[in-house]
Amino acid sequence: MNNSSSPWLHRKRRQLHKKIFRWLNGDCPRPLGVLFQHDPAPFVPEIFPQPDPSLKLPRICLVTPSFQQAPFIERTLRSVLDQGYPNLSYGVQDGGSTDGTASILERYANQLTFMEMAPDHGQADAIQRGFEKLKPKGDEIMAWLNSDDVLSAGTLYFIGEYFARNPRVDVVYGHRIILNESDREVGRWFIPRHHDTTLKWFDFVPQETLFWRAKCFDAIGGLDISFKFAMDWDFLLRLAESGFKIKRLPYFLGCFRVHEKQKTKTQINTIGEEEIQRLRLRTLGRPITDREKTQNLDREQMQSALIAWLFRRGIRW
Repeated sequence: MNNSSSPWLHRKRRQLHKKIFRWLNGDCPRPLGVLFQHDPAPFVPEIFPQPDPSLKLPRICLVTPSFQQAPFIERTLRSVLDQGYPNLSYGVQDGGSTDGTASILERYANQLTFMEMAPDHGQADAIQRGFEKLKPKGDEIMAWLNSDDVLSAGTLYFIGEYFARNPRVDVVYGHRIILNESDREVGRWFIPRHHDTTLKWFDFVPQETLFWRAKCFDAIGGLDISFKFAMDWDFLLRLAESGFKIKRLPYFLGCFRVHEKQKTKTQINTIGEEEIQRLRLRTLGRPITDREKTQNLDREQMQSALIAWLFRRGIRW
């Protein structure tokens, strides 16, 4: 009998994991993957290293795909534009919103590289159209920011400097702050260090913190617009499969907003689950069991808890 597959051993391992997790987190558990972790609390901004004015910063090309997000899109725009990054190309590709988004965008038109309101074939298609207008190339940096999320203040300078100092790194992402409709914190994701193998099992990469070099995007053909929910996971998997170097940075680069109409909540159990299963089957080559999923999730939760414990003691790891 293989003891590693014993139900008794599996149960004991889970009990041990839970004890260690509780010890690491104390009274403030921050389970990776959970969106609502605690009652709303004041937002605590990230603190980045001071920028180096002597560095030549790369161009950052950023697109916001938008549709019917008038309550949030101004905060999204301001989170980008107020950073004052000197070499920024930023555009909004809206699918034809009728909720007042147009009047908000008009107020920022002179600060945007482009603004278009036109029908599209979904989020991935809107992002692709936006990047076609910005025309990023080579080592220029790319990202998209959904119209209800925000960047942390200072992220663009931090990212620009990181890529300038680390020419062998192709893709980066970081930790996530979770906000409610009123910009109050309801949780934080402490993301474990990147491993391509883990990416085949789970997508815990916060999309709003993801930045990459344009040459990577071109090499794999951009986004697959057939995906309506998991286009970012598919994109990351193809980047990893192509051998690009991906790193997780120990900073809270962006904030993910939770609200009743967001796609993550409305589509996760329908389109989302179908696309997630399709990607797991493609990358792992077989269906996975609930036990395998649990064991791998426990490992990621434990690493996340350790990173949170170190962070509270002033150590970024």
